[in-house]
Amino acid sequence: MTEKEFAAAKALKEALDKKFGKDIVLLDLRDVTPIADFFLITTGGSAPQLAALADTAEETLIAHGFALRHREGVGSGNWVLMDFGSIVVHLFDQESRDYYDLERTWGDAKIVK
Repeated sequence: MTEKEFAAAKALKEALDKKFGKDIVLLDLRDVTPIADFFLITTGGSAPQLAALADTAEETLIAHGFALRHREGVGSGNWVLMDFGSIVVHLFDQESRDYYDLERTWGDAKIVK
């Protein structure tokens, strides 16, 4: 992770925590796949909270110099995917997070503390 990514990821984790994101996990994918350097995964308790978490993620990463390339799922209320290039954000409701289990799917990735 570059210094820019590390600072942005740290700020994002703090911002999502302030919005009551649950079980925030940062996966380092650099040695696993070329699609992104890392995934940030968190859980929200409702569709409005997921939308608020998505807005917070976008504001935080744009403030750190990242451009939002793609955003989908805000209206679904169960999974929001946000692609910032080297950083991909996954915001889930609990049921979808349990079902997709990205931490297991990307089990070769390191968890950044």
